[in-house]
Amino acid sequence: MREFGYERAVDVSGAVALLGAAPEARFLGGGTNLIDLMKAGVERPALLIDVRELPLDGIEFTPDGGLRIGATVTNSDLAAHPEVRRHYPALAHAVLAGASGQLRNMATVGGNLLQRTRCGYFTDLSKPCNKRAPGSGCPALTGEHHNHAILGASEHCVATHPSDMAVALAAFDAVVSYETADGPGELPIAEFYRPVGDTPHIETALPPGALITGVTLPPAPIAAHSRYRKVRERASHAFAIGSIAAALDVQDGVVRDVRLAFGAVASRPWRARAAERALIGGPASAEAFASAADAELEAAEALPENGYKVTLTRNLVVAVLTELAEDAIR
Repeated sequence: MREFGYERAVDVSGAVALLGAAPEARFLGGGTNLIDLMKAGVERPALLIDVRELPLDGIEFTPDGGLRIGATVTNSDLAAHPEVRRHYPALAHAVLAGASGQLRNMATVGGNLLQRTRCGYFTDLSKPCNKRAPGSGCPALTGEHHNHAILGASEHCVATHPSDMAVALAAFDAVVSYETADGPGELPIAEFYRPVGDTPHIETALPPGALITGVTLPPAPIAAHSRYRKVRERASHAFAIGSIAAALDVQDGVVRDVRLAFGAVASRPWRARAAERALIGGPASAEAFASAADAELEAAEALPENGYKVTLTRNLVVAVLTELAEDAIR
């Protein structure tokens, strides 16, 4: 590991100023991803700016009934918070599905949003990777890609985003707040992650030098009837090969509202808006759920070894929405 400097920020403006003075610096929250990437040589910051002790660790209701989550809230505290569990259970489920208890104790909400892909080519400096070294190529296209993207990818990158938490946030239209030297700003999570296109190394729409300060969940009564389901290759401590955050509002057997987001199928959490449109106003039946999933997955472009994700995601939609529909009539 290369030598690097360390500074502990005492306030938000000070943290932003430190980064502005040292563009090669990185903000350090829990470090559960950044430190691994530094060990691998993928990240080589000249300075780490510790933001863990900034006053951004609160969870509170907003005036309109939404929920504001500070960027330094740990994953463990987020999953255990009674209002999160009551009003956004899929978010609590998603956080608990990720990593181990020890890692959740360290990982922060802001850092979770900025996780880098777990593609093996990205972390192997002996291999080309457009996300790590723009213009070098994407060997996953013809190499190991069984857990890579089936939606929204390009010839430049087929990696997937690893976050469970971000999938639930996408389902409920979260808004990411940040601070820059020019002042505060916000990004809807639908705009926070950039499409791959021909610039896979530019992963978010955050302006240069921005520090994430929090995430706001708008009021969404439907979110109280939600679930997160994750499929992985071993029982625990593994990244998803497919996941879904879903919420369903059913009355008299008819879908009044629905929220769906997929994980592990794209470079960013995938909001399944085509499936949502297909379901609203229709019957809450397994057949309708399957048809809606097919409408969303019509755009899938599988590689030779990851076509199973199409079937897996379809089955997740049917299974989780069926469970939610059955809960609605109990």
